[in-house]
Order: sequence, then C-alpha cells, then structure tokens
Amino acid sequence: MNGTDGRLHLPAGTTSRGGYELEVTPESAGWDYSSLRVVELTPGGEHHLSTGEEELVVLPLSGGCTVRVDGGEYSLIGRDGVFERVTDCLYVPRDADVVLTSAGGGRFALAGARCRRRLEVRYRAAEDVPVELRGAGTASRQVNNFCSADSFVADRLIAVEVLTPAGNWSSYPPHKHDEHRPGVESELEEIYYFEVAPTADAPSGAGPGLGYHRVYGTAERPLDVLAEVRDRDVVLVPHGWHGPSVAAPGYHLYYLNVMAGPSAERDWRVCDDPDHGWVRDGWADIPVDVRLPLTSAEPRSRG
Repeated sequence: MNGTDGRLHLPAGTTSRGGYELEVTPESAGWDYSSLRVVELTPGGEHHLSTGEEELVVLPLSGGCTVRVDGGEYSLIGRDGVFERVTDCLYVPRDADVVLTSAGGGRFALAGARCRRRLEVRYRAAEDVPVELRGAGTASRQVNNFCSADSFVADRLIAVEVLTPAGNWSSYPPHKHDEHRPGVESELEEIYYFEVAPTADAPSGAGPGLGYHRVYGTAERPLDVLAEVRDRDVVLVPHGWHGPSVAAPGYHLYYLNVMAGPSAERDWRVCDDPDHGWVRDGWADIPVDVRLPLTSAEPRSRG
C-alpha cells in the first residue's frame, strides 16, 4: 500500500473469511450500505447463503452457475473471464435463501447493498447489458452497466464494470459523490474490486501486472490513498475525490464498482474535482480508443 490510509487498500487474500475469497461488509468497511463478496466454487461445488437485509446481484467473474432462489432456478451462462465477455447476471432480493451451484466451477461476485424494499428476482441477459464507451483518447474506457441506476431496477444497489485498456486512465477526471445535493450529487459509498490481465501481445507467463488508484479527501474530510493495485485487490472509497485508475502499459485493468447510500432516490450523480474537470472540454475532438470495446456479449479475445 502506498499512501497514508492502509485500511482502504485491501490486497488480494486479506479479506478472505467464512467461505469467501473476498468479503467486504458494511461492518468491515466501517460504513452502512455497500458490500461485496466473491465465492469460488470447484466443479460440482455448491454455496448456500441468506441475503438478510441486503439485495444482491450474482455476477459471474469466471464460469457459469445455477442459482436457486424463491422457488425458482436460474441458469447463468457466465464467461471465461472478465476480459473475455460481458456476462449475464441475476438480481436477488433481501430476505431470501439462495443456493449457487456450478457444474464446471468458477468465481462469482455477490455485489450487495442494505436496502428497504423486497423486490422480485430478475435475470438480465448479457445481450441486454448496456455497454458504454466513456471518455476519449487515453482517458477512454468501457462501462458495462449491468446494474446502473438508469438501466436496471434495484432498491439501493448501483453496480457497474469498467474495463480500461493498457496505458489508459479511467475514473478520470477525479470526482466525488459523498454529499446529498438533489440533482447535483449523490451520497454513495463505493467499492473498487480490480483484476489485471496482460495484453494479447505479451509473452507467455507475463505478469502479474499492476495498476494504480488514487483517493483523496477534502479539507473538511482529509483522506490520502495512492494504491498500487494488483489482481483481485480492493480499494474502499468512503468519501472524497477518487481517480484516476491507471492501467499500466502492457496490462488491461478491470474493476467492479459497487455503490449504495442513504438517499431514497437511487441516483448516480458526481461532481468533478474543479482543479481537473476542465479536461472534459477537449474530449469532443478526440476519438475513443480504437481498442474499445474490449468485450461484448459475444466471446472476444483480448486485444
């Protein structure tokens, strides 16, 4: 960990507990709403959980699975890995008993948020996930809006995937969402879960790869994090400006964002750091990186 707050950079393996290779709860994070768990299943493996007061999205990171919940059974096709395909997913409500099984094995993220209402189970096909190309030039990235506020119904949970081509910057300009200002800014806790992969032209055995992520506070709420992130690391953003997330040359960077907050209105509204927001002004004349999109609902090799 580089920076002054090691509580917010959680290296791979340091949050393994209770059958999960990664577990971030509101209690462990020191906040109120957002959570993330990753469970790994061996071929034929099974995992039982109760959602309690949390709503969840079951998101395959690798492999496919079957989810039994509320008397129904749902098959998730999944994918070989996060850099290979946009995946299908399943929304699971609070107060539900859930069983995950996987014939071939795999890794599955459970993106969660404490919530108020119990909604219905809903499957989302990979083909229905809006894929957005955001930014321009070396600030280009791909956003898979599988549970964004404007494309999928949930009570409090907001979650998206971001793929940043090697050498590019994302989560840029630095921005924040830690105040409730209707129509301007939302109050949202945020989890960043990272994966890193070498580009297609890397030699066999290249890696393990790295990226960088920045979080810094305001004068009123100081915070100072500069994390060298590796595959399967987590960074927590309780408040403050965050960004950029930087993909090192030679390595694509993936992150899963999980957000939730106290507002009755489920919105993702951010404000840019005024020292850097001006960079957006030049994007209209700069094309998006030609390598994007890195993935789609169809299988795609790394590029």
